[in-house]
Amino acid sequence: PAGAAWALEADQRFAAAAAFAEANETPWDRDLGKVIGQGHFEPPPWNEIIGHVRPRGGPAGVIVKEGRIVAEWGDTNRPDMTFSCAKSSISMCIGLAMDDGLIKDPNAPIRDLVDDGGFDCDQNSGITWAQMLQLTSEWEGELFGKPDLVDRNRSLASEGKNAEKGKARPLQQPGAHWEYNDVRVNRLALAALRVLKRPLPEVFAERIMQPIGASGTWEWHGYLNSWVDVDGQMMQSVSGGAHWGGGMFISARDQARIGVLMARGGAWDGRQLISENYIKNATTPCPINADYGWLWWLNAAQTRLPSAPAHGFQAVGAGGNSIWIDPEADLVVASRWLDPAAIDQFLAKVYAAL
Repeated sequence: PAGAAWALEADQRFAAAAAFAEANETPWDRDLGKVIGQGHFEPPPWNEIIGHVRPRGGPAGVIVKEGRIVAEWGDTNRPDMTFSCAKSSISMCIGLAMDDGLIKDPNAPIRDLVDDGGFDCDQNSGITWAQMLQLTSEWEGELFGKPDLVDRNRSLASEGKNAEKGKARPLQQPGAHWEYNDVRVNRLALAALRVLKRPLPEVFAERIMQPIGASGTWEWHGYLNSWVDVDGQMMQSVSGGAHWGGGMFISARDQARIGVLMARGGAWDGRQLISENYIKNATTPCPINADYGWLWWLNAAQTRLPSAPAHGFQAVGAGGNSIWIDPEADLVVASRWLDPAAIDQFLAKVYAAL
């Protein structure tokens, strides 16, 4: 059902999992401007906030089994910052461009379609769409005042404590090195804008969010300085994270709807909104990282989430934001502000209830 008509049909088997999630809140301050401004992601001057930031709410989430909300906790209608969960939405927008034939070959150089100077140098000229989506591009440059260097040597396992982050290292050939780098993801979002010739939030709203009955409360922002000229019109290029503010602000219920769409092969109410071919590609492990697809986290190696099945996949955002998707079980779990150290234990409780 659309919007608020999607009612909770509580199944007590999932009550323990919901209670666990509510009791294990992320240690992050609820003032997210403070988290960013105090250098959680990087030190000054690279931590300068250049996009929207809002305080967060408390832990919240929904468990959806076979299209029914079987458990719910917290304020699931509150649109909060979602950090890198937005990367998966960028991936979906590029999937739509592929479905429309605007991007015919994911293994073709981006430069074939995007001629804005970002892919001119020798290091960048051969970078493909697939490499950007898999985080193996090794793209070099500066975008919206942030150089790719700020996320070089980044380790998600030691976020906020990694002394090597931001230090120069020799760049490898595109496809040879995996690195979680927000500047490069933002460069990919800009490339997608160039190809679609419409702001990504407009495309996402029209093609995905409105057809799946999402609320009108979600927002997707870029930065104060990420407005670009597209065929004579100024459009804002959005971000795939929120290191510097911006990104997607969305409720747990709306995230769950995205998850249900992906779990059901891209179809909703008999309409194919995004192709099964895109979902297959997006959830195929990257050649050099079995845990990553096209801006979606995978569980093929079951090292990240040993309590969850290998066939599941996930949108993940800093601070404990997640959309876990299990197509085989027709299960979606959208959780907000859950301590990342507790997510595997949480999913173990979800699966124990099945």
